[in-house]
Amino acid sequence: MLSTRIARTAHVAAMAAALAGAFAATALADDSNGNKGGGNGRPDGVRGRQALIKVSGEGRATAAPDMAIVQLSVVKDAKTAREALDANNKAMAEVLAALKQGGIAERDLQTSGFSINPQYHYPQNNDGSNRPPELIGYQVVNGVTVRVRELSELGEVLDKSVTLGVNQGGGIEFTRDKPDDVITEARKAAVADAIVKAKVLAEAAGVSLGRLIEISEQASRPEPVPMVRSMAKEFAADAVPIATGENTYNVTVNVTFAIDQ
Repeated sequence: MLSTRIARTAHVAAMAAALAGAFAATALADDSNGNKGGGNGRPDGVRGRQALIKVSGEGRATAAPDMAIVQLSVVKDAKTAREALDANNKAMAEVLAALKQGGIAERDLQTSGFSINPQYHYPQNNDGSNRPPELIGYQVVNGVTVRVRELSELGEVLDKSVTLGVNQGGGIEFTRDKPDDVITEARKAAVADAIVKAKVLAEAAGVSLGRLIEISEQASRPEPVPMVRSMAKEFAADAVPIATGENTYNVTVNVTFAIDQ
């Protein structure tokens, strides 16, 4: 019985010693791998992270517009909503008919706003206090968005519209119907700008520029051109003078390069 207990004790001690040796060997290997080059104990994933250069490039291209988007409105006031609406309908119908006869296609005419608003007078008592408002009439506003694809006819379109009853304008936007080619040039310029910046940074740091890792484009819009903000019957009788200028399209790209050390 005693010899059996001694044998079991010896067997357990031998297994414990074997396990301790295995753990020690593993710890030694991990410590050796994690402390190469100075023994600072940094994890291998952090120590081996790739060095990168990240830059942004900007590109710009300009082109003359070939289309104008015009906001026109007819505003009519009357004692009743019915009278204001009838007057507005008559004037807007004449405006739309004239635009179509002038060559504006149906697809380029779109109602962009309609409202009926009560008009109030706010009287005051002799002591300066306010009295209840008095309803004095109604105002009807009907707006239309017009795309003018022949810019040489824009001045005449505006003049005729005012003559027929348009008495409020929300602005003119000059644009291009198909700006893809211009935007492509801006993209190329943006990428070229990013590459130049990355090379300068790499040279200043004393390293070599490596492979392209990532490239992305930021959403951008063309810079606005001056717009006509108001409209009235005092415009020139022949045609409204128009200056179209140029549209500028800006593109920004983010580019990431690897560094070859």
